[in-house]
Amino acid sequence: MKTYTYRKSQSLFKKSTKLIPCGIYGHFSPAPNIPAVDYPFFSARAKGSHFWDVDGNEFIDYMCAYGPMVLGYNHQKVDAAALKQLKLGNCVTCAPSVMVELAEYMVALINGMEWAYFAKNGGDVTNLAIMVARTATGRKKIVMVGGGYHGVTPWMQGAGHYGVVDEDVENIIVVDWNDYGAFEKVVAEHPGEIAGFISTPYHHPAFADNELPADNYWQKVETLCRKEGIVSIIDDVRCGFRLDMRGSHMYFGFQPDLVCFCKAMGNGYPISALMGTAALKNEAAKVFYTGSYWFSAVPMAAALATLKELKKINGPKKMQDTGKKLLDGMVRIAQSYGYDLRVTGISSMPYLRITDDESMMLHQEWCAECTKRGAYFTSHHNWFISAAHTEKDVKKTLNIVEEAFKVLKKKYG
Repeated sequence: MKTYTYRKSQSLFKKSTKLIPCGIYGHFSPAPNIPAVDYPFFSARAKGSHFWDVDGNEFIDYMCAYGPMVLGYNHQKVDAAALKQLKLGNCVTCAPSVMVELAEYMVALINGMEWAYFAKNGGDVTNLAIMVARTATGRKKIVMVGGGYHGVTPWMQGAGHYGVVDEDVENIIVVDWNDYGAFEKVVAEHPGEIAGFISTPYHHPAFADNELPADNYWQKVETLCRKEGIVSIIDDVRCGFRLDMRGSHMYFGFQPDLVCFCKAMGNGYPISALMGTAALKNEAAKVFYTGSYWFSAVPMAAALATLKELKKINGPKKMQDTGKKLLDGMVRIAQSYGYDLRVTGISSMPYLRITDDESMMLHQEWCAECTKRGAYFTSHHNWFISAAHTEKDVKKTLNIVEEAFKVLKKKYG
């Protein structure tokens, strides 16, 4: 099977390092992709579940732009809705009417939520959620789960990160995932001081197995939050619309006070949303929070089309079914070559790890071997399945997976 090379991509990266910090910054940086020489750095075009790099290599994309692609790149209905709105207007001095239409649709769609507030990035709305919780309670402290990711503002990154000072995190309390006793203890130790508890619906950290909530975990957290007047916040930025169209809290059977959406919400168009209960609507109205492009109409029209299409095709089920078929096949192939491929999380956004080498270097090498044969995998982050992935994609991916295990078997025995 042919393996890819990346001459143009690597040349462009060298040029980029002279112009842009890190060459490519943030989560698209080559740094986490080990060995980076086996990965493309720059894309040229994309369609459906595939993208092509600047060297002309074609990839079946299992990162989906780290989540925003959910219906497929250049989706006809979404792009048509966006183009129609663009011709009418995008950034205008007054708010666009489509904003009200989108809010109305989402309030009807998401269980228990009575209002919507739109922004651009997931971090915009997780940060807003904290501000609303503090406004509503008059308290300072926030409890979050260790290893949880909620964006890049200083309080989210934590102590020890560049640009973060101790004062940024002095009111953040960290507890372990699934440890209700630890949360209960923290609440008892800080009576009347905790404004909010923020967490993803299930634990999906980087570089670690993903964990579903323990039995009754969320129900107990919800009960304690209501008893103590703590605002419960769900960061549904990654999971949103890949587990349940009504919100991932419905998948796990509980009711939060605030829910944050982004990524799959707009199929690649820049938009996010904070949604909340009726009791918090006036508190959200008190917070001044905005941005230069937060009222741009094109992403709102794209989001409306995306959500309608996902609901029409039952997108979460489609993605979970496709993911299960792919993952079951991969595990069987790994076993046939004597490897243990562990899969955790929900099948629409799984985390994979070859357990035979705790250093993860073997897993990183396997992901690289798959990527340079046309199935784009990362070794440190959960993957994403889209509604655009096809039976043909799955079949081809399984062939690539087998070829990569053959390489490992031959090399390491």
